[in-house]
Amino acid sequence: MPHKRRATSKRVFINNIDSYSSRNIAKFLSKVVLRVMDEEEEQEEEGEEVHHNHAFQMVGTVSNLSDEPPPHILEEYCHPKKEELLSNLMECQVIIYNISQDADQVEEASWAVKALHDQKEHFTSLKIFILISTVMTWAASIPLDPEDPELPFTDEIFYCRRAHPNFKKHIDLEKIVVKAGKSNREIFSTYVVASGLQYGMGEGIFHFFFKESWLGEASEISIYGHGKNNIPTIHVTDLASVVQNVIEYQPRPYYLLAVDLSHNTLEQLVKVIATALGPAKTVNRPFEDIYLNQELTLMEIDSLQVNLRMEAVNVENLLSVYWHCEGGLVENVDLVVEEYRLSRGLLPLRVCLLGPPAVGKTTLSLQICKHYKLHHITVRDTIYKAMAELEGIVKNPDPDAEEVAAEAQELLNSLNESIDSEDVSEEQLKMLRDKMTSNQCKNQGYVLDAFPSTYKQAEDLFEDEQEDFSDKFTPEFVLVLDATDSFLTDRVINLPEETVQDLGYEPEKFLSRLAIYRDNTQEEKSVLNYFEELDISTVLLEATNGEEPATSLLMHKIFTTLGPPRTYSPSPQEVEEENRRIAEERLKKEAEERAVEEQKEEEETRIRAARWEEWTQRSEASRMLEELHLDILTKQMRSYLMKNVMPTLGKGLIECCRIQPAEPLDFLAEFLFRNNPHDHPPCGEDSSENCGFPALFD
Repeated sequence: MPHKRRATSKRVFINNIDSYSSRNIAKFLSKVVLRVMDEEEEQEEEGEEVHHNHAFQMVGTVSNLSDEPPPHILEEYCHPKKEELLSNLMECQVIIYNISQDADQVEEASWAVKALHDQKEHFTSLKIFILISTVMTWAASIPLDPEDPELPFTDEIFYCRRAHPNFKKHIDLEKIVVKAGKSNREIFSTYVVASGLQYGMGEGIFHFFFKESWLGEASEISIYGHGKNNIPTIHVTDLASVVQNVIEYQPRPYYLLAVDLSHNTLEQLVKVIATALGPAKTVNRPFEDIYLNQELTLMEIDSLQVNLRMEAVNVENLLSVYWHCEGGLVENVDLVVEEYRLSRGLLPLRVCLLGPPAVGKTTLSLQICKHYKLHHITVRDTIYKAMAELEGIVKNPDPDAEEVAAEAQELLNSLNESIDSEDVSEEQLKMLRDKMTSNQCKNQGYVLDAFPSTYKQAEDLFEDEQEDFSDKFTPEFVLVLDATDSFLTDRVINLPEETVQDLGYEPEKFLSRLAIYRDNTQEEKSVLNYFEELDISTVLLEATNGEEPATSLLMHKIFTTLGPPRTYSPSPQEVEEENRRIAEERLKKEAEERAVEEQKEEEETRIRAARWEEWTQRSEASRMLEELHLDILTKQMRSYLMKNVMPTLGKGLIECCRIQPAEPLDFLAEFLFRNNPHDHPPCGEDSSENCGFPALFD
């Protein structure tokens, strides 16, 4: 029995493996399975089972090193030095450098192919170097036949190509790569794959148009310039398939165009995107306006101006590419749009919110719409908006479309007759269904407020005789907000009179509507039974007194049930504006707090000043009284001294001077003791009682 050879995996390097283009190419190659047999096996045992294994082990450089590489990546290198990078390249059998989206990689790719060429004597096996370039190296090429502008360029005449002025480095690198592989193709084989503008799997260069259409904020999608230029394109998966075939088959031509069979213009591309995702309306703007767009790089802006008709002859004749979108973006727009939504997680969130009247469904619906950026749908608003549009058609009829105006008038009359009816007519259901299947609701999703209320209404809305609509726009979540009758009645009583009249909450009407709702929920086949039959889970919510903590808990439960928003993260400009708004609010709040503090300090200062003034006045009066009291005491003391002390003391001093004793103090003391005024008061009375002071000596 012939010996079977197991296919050995090739180690494949690709630069910028975390970028849009390289990431998708790496994902595709990591899933490729090769089947290799001996020649004898191929001839003698065609039907026998052979071994399969993954063909490629992917490694590459990244702009930021992640904690753990994605499952399809074996190793990641973040900004390696040239010595380290060359060592990693030498370990690989296939080296892919993708410069189709990043001009900054041209210099590194040029160094890599030269360094590998210099090391080819040390190769132990064949190495394949593939440069993924861009058709912009053909952008300035002279038409093959001026009389036949439809004649396409092919890769067989690549030597006649002329590059766009901003892509001179790209074409110079292409020439270097081609030259490096000519010396010894058995050891070092090089290829240039000139890629068309890439789309698919989340979008690359066309992402701006997809995003603008998906967001639905613009009423018209911009086509910059006349839009008549032919743009060569290729789905990124098809580009990866071309690269895979080059590795496996190693064709003799070393220059290959990678474009699909489409010859779509920029106008056709933008219109089909706008129709599939957005308002279906486009507007031509001067091409200069594109430079105001901050989401497009200069390289992308240049690429959108390309005007080339191209055919990938070598790919078609020499390779076995299994095409994903051979017909191009316009022909496969539904598939590409679905990939776009799935790749970016932009899946619609559809919610139905039910409950009794006056429970707060609309308030809660608007909060959900604001958080998740959904579209709020009510029967009343939908009908009124449709009627306004019909009135516009009737008032401004198109002379060439009189039948349209007549049909609009007939429909408007029908809606006017049924607007106040409790039952929902077929026309109203159709308008509601059209709203729910619009591009806006298919993109972001909706919150259907307070409808349907019965099993039959749900059946009529979500099902149709001609087509089953349930999978397209039925809600993913059904929220039921409920409360006690007493709570609802108290809430209606406390509503403003104008709101009561506007919502039809007059006592008799409200109680009748509440009774109808309770009866509908008790029916054998209720609206909730309809959703249960579709396996749509129902979440019961209890309305409370509406205080902030209770509301926060309710919203937290809803957000936990619905999960995170399925929309774009805020753009840098939106983040900057939000941060500016938050900063302004913080400054305003700080200014208000500062004003309150200043007012409080001023009030405290005023109070302290008043108290100080009062205290000062009181202190002045006390001081004056004290001074008056001291003055009186001083006068009394002086009078006492002059009358009772000084006469005796003066005599003692005179006597001391006359006698001049050896101990003057003792003599003076003895003199005062002998002549104590207490024994001989000058007034003939007790001086202590007379003057209020004690005698000089007891």
